[in-house]
Amino acid sequence: MAETIAEIEERLDVLARGSRGLLRTRFETDPGRLARYSHRVAGIRFDLSRLDIDPDVMAGFGALAEAADLAGWRERLVAGDVVNPSEGRAATHMATRGTGPAPLVAEAEARGEAMRTLAETLRGEPIRHVLHVGIGGSALGPALLLDALGRDADGPEVLVVSNIDGEALSRAMAGCDPAQTLLLVASKTFTTAETMTNAGSALAWMKAAGVTDLAARTVAVTAAPERARDWGAGHVLDFPDTVGGRYSLWTAVGLGFVLRAGWQAWADLLEGAAAMDRHFLDAPFEANMPVLAAMADVWAHRFGGQAVRGVFAYDERLRLLPMFLQQLEMESNGKRVDRDGQPITRPTAPVTWGGTGTDAQHAVFQLLHQGTVPGPVEFVAVRTPGHGLDGAHHRQLLANCLAQGAALMQGRDAATALSLAGGDAALAGARTFPGNRPSATILLDSLDPRTLGALLAFYEHRTFAAAVLMGINPFDQWGVELGKELANAVLGGGLAGADPSTAALMREALG
Repeated sequence: MAETIAEIEERLDVLARGSRGLLRTRFETDPGRLARYSHRVAGIRFDLSRLDIDPDVMAGFGALAEAADLAGWRERLVAGDVVNPSEGRAATHMATRGTGPAPLVAEAEARGEAMRTLAETLRGEPIRHVLHVGIGGSALGPALLLDALGRDADGPEVLVVSNIDGEALSRAMAGCDPAQTLLLVASKTFTTAETMTNAGSALAWMKAAGVTDLAARTVAVTAAPERARDWGAGHVLDFPDTVGGRYSLWTAVGLGFVLRAGWQAWADLLEGAAAMDRHFLDAPFEANMPVLAAMADVWAHRFGGQAVRGVFAYDERLRLLPMFLQQLEMESNGKRVDRDGQPITRPTAPVTWGGTGTDAQHAVFQLLHQGTVPGPVEFVAVRTPGHGLDGAHHRQLLANCLAQGAALMQGRDAATALSLAGGDAALAGARTFPGNRPSATILLDSLDPRTLGALLAFYEHRTFAAAVLMGINPFDQWGVELGKELANAVLGGGLAGADPSTAALMREALG
């Protein structure tokens, strides 16, 4: 009789309570470790060999993947079946890059052609600036693409505005000429309060500057095209409501990137993502990088009690990656019930946090090396630089990246520290590092549209696989809605049953 999920989880609990030795010694006892947990896919080297996994752990997760029907859920995802039961929806973001059933792919290609036609028209007009207004996935993904790949492109400058704080929009508009600005409003429902307020203020700014063809200078990207037309958008590009916000960068939500970098860059981005799609769909689980990474993630936080996961980009062009992953991972898997709505007794998503190397080394790495908050660390680096400065810059950057992972694993023992401290026991204690702290390294050959597309698709599939292993729905986000509802009530002055603290703050802040 096959093991149940509960029985497999108990087996993994037993492994978690046991001792598997130091990470650095596992390479000596298992000569095949590096080859087993390190693979190249789509121009990217994924090295998970310094994570706290071993054949016994992975065998347990292989059984868990079978019991949780990861293969079946993967097939339902790509087929366009319902995988978001709380909203009764499919999740068709893979079809936007050509992966999936022919009808879904054909629909996505038709939308892509409409996007291409509009982009080519707009790139031929005297537009110097694009104000991209959105929030959440309608802003984080486009901002990442533009920051990573847009610096040397030949299209108009694109400024992404998401925060309802007027300071954000004011700063963006201060660098734009309203007579040569295009407003791009990205909102799935075209009702999001922050986005629509910012869009209205941007239109008022253009009108006050004497712009008369406001409709022609406004593009809406939405799953509610009629609502956008009623609002007054002159150009409307739609995407299906089966593509969630945090996956929408592959749709016309990425129009700003196309305007900045051109269609070929966009096509290459989609092809890179499609290459990772093929790997996720075809590779056996033991060599499937999104699946292996998901298993290691769930092992660390669900069975190892490690509630945080750090992501550090050792490339300035990827500085927005940790923020992008915060939404992707925590909005997807930060759930307290399973896909059937039943309470979950084990941890789900860890807290994703991070920063940019080497800046982070001088700010937060003290905690990573000697602090008391355990959690795996992920380093993302690029072999070739994106600048033309002296190669010493990039060599130092990569050397620091590689050294941090080695230091986390190796540490420094008390005897070595005592020698370095000249026999001073107190100083030796401060200079001792426990080591045995897990990390992974993701090394891109270069940062171009193809590799970035593959990298982002890797993270999407990893998040989905982790959700299946935990039995949760990664495609809804009901927790986001409660705050919106209460904010509307506060604005209306009618937050019923407000606690004394909230009531007092409302009176002082809002009058």
